[in-house]
Order: sequence, then C-alpha cells, then structure tokens
Amino acid sequence: MSAAPLAALAAALGVLALWDALAAVEAFARGGALGGLLAPLGRARRAGAAPSAPERRRLALVAALGLLAAGWLVAGLFAGAVLAAGGPWALRTLVRHRRRRYRAELARAVPAVARAVADALAAGHAISRALAGAARSLDGAAAAELAALGRALALGESLEAALARLQARAGSRAYDTLATAILLQRDAGGDLVALLRELARAHEAATRGDDDARAATAQARFTGLIVGVLPAGAAALAELASPGALAGVARQPLSLWLAAFAAILQLLGLLAIRRLGRVA
Repeated sequence: MSAAPLAALAAALGVLALWDALAAVEAFARGGALGGLLAPLGRARRAGAAPSAPERRRLALVAALGLLAAGWLVAGLFAGAVLAAGGPWALRTLVRHRRRRYRAELARAVPAVARAVADALAAGHAISRALAGAARSLDGAAAAELAALGRALALGESLEAALARLQARAGSRAYDTLATAILLQRDAGGDLVALLRELARAHEAATRGDDDARAATAQARFTGLIVGVLPAGAAALAELASPGALAGVARQPLSLWLAAFAAILQLLGLLAIRRLGRVA
C-alpha cells in the first residue's frame, strides 16, 4: 500500500481521536472537576485573592500539562517540554495580572465608594453602618471589599484594623486618603460628608488626567511595539520563503551569537518602551 492512503487514514483517525479528547474534556469540565481546579484563578479576578500553596501546585501542574500538550501538537515533544517548563512562570504571571486588574478596578471605583459612604452618612448612619451599607449601591470589586469590611465590623473587628486591611488589599493612595479621613473625623470631628465628596471629585480629575496621558502616548507605544516585533516577523517570513534559513544561521557560531544579542537588545527595547509609556 502506498503512503498516501496510510496518511489519509492516519489523518482521519487523528481527527476522531481529537474529537473524542474534546468530548472527554467537556465531560470533565461539566462534572465540575476542571472548574474546581481553575476556581482560584476566578477568585483572583473577582476577589483579588492569591491562591494557596496547594492550589498553586495544582494550577502549575495543569498549566505545565496544557503547555506540554499544545507544544507537542504544534512543534513536537521538545518544544512541548520547553513550554511546559515555563508553566509555573506563566501561572504566576496570569495570577499577578488578574490581581492587578482587580486592584485597578478597585482604584477606579474610589469616587463611587466615597459618594456612597457620604450618602449613607448624610442619611444619618454611623460610619460602620455607612461603610457596610455602601456596598449595596456598588458592584464589582468595590462591592466585594466593602461587603467584607462590613462583615468584619459586624463581627466586632475594630474600625482601624478593617480599614488597614482594605488599604493593604487595595494598594492605592486614594484608599489611604479615604481611611485617614474617616479615622480623623472619628477622632477630631468635622464634615466628613463634604470631605468624601471632595475626595471623589479630586480622584475623578486625577483619573481623567491619567486617561489623557495614556491616550497621548498610545500611538507612540504602538509604534514602538511594531518596530520591536518587526525583526521577529522578518525572520518568520524568511523561514517561510526559504525553509531552513534560520537553521543555517544557527549553524554558524558567529551568526548565532549576533542573532541572540540582537534578540536580547530587542527585548530590552520593548521593556524600555513599556516602562517609559507607563502612567504612574
């Protein structure tokens, strides 16, 4: 039998095997096992919570196996092994990114938090009741944090400790200002409602300034990104036009060293562009 029919049969069997594998994965996810494994990633985004040590180990194993399978299917076993070795790093990066998004959402909600607490205080509530009640008029990260703060106060935790935990989880100077204003008003008195509303207006003005700065540098950052990835695109096109061109470069020690040095410089340039374009 010629090679063509065997290749066609192997392709058909491979499609059937992939179909069965996808069905098995779907059944696994429907059973809740996969959802349980990935639940810490959801908590990192919804509540800003870091996975525990056992959860990190399980997630690292899942990431390594997933990258191994993807690399093996696309480029062979060696590429899969290289990708799997980066599984724990990819997991840490993903968790850090999700927690950073949670904190960014929490920081952008400062005006809404300040106004909600001010409205509750203006309605005659005490500060502890105002903080707990403000959660009902918010959503997202701010609602989750104020609800947790309200539960802690209801269980008898001191206001200082509850606000300190909120400051630590938010990691934002706006929440430091908010907590300081609340504690100063409790100890020294003053018009906290007006102060909170002024804080909301000031933070909205600062946020608009940050957004304007990002918009002003968006084109420059995008141009720098394109210039940074052009060599990689040129190398890919050269390999497509002449298969084995990159292997020929790698066989020459001097060419290999120059290409590696150029890649390092390109990476440093991309990092510098990202650093220079970051809005504090």
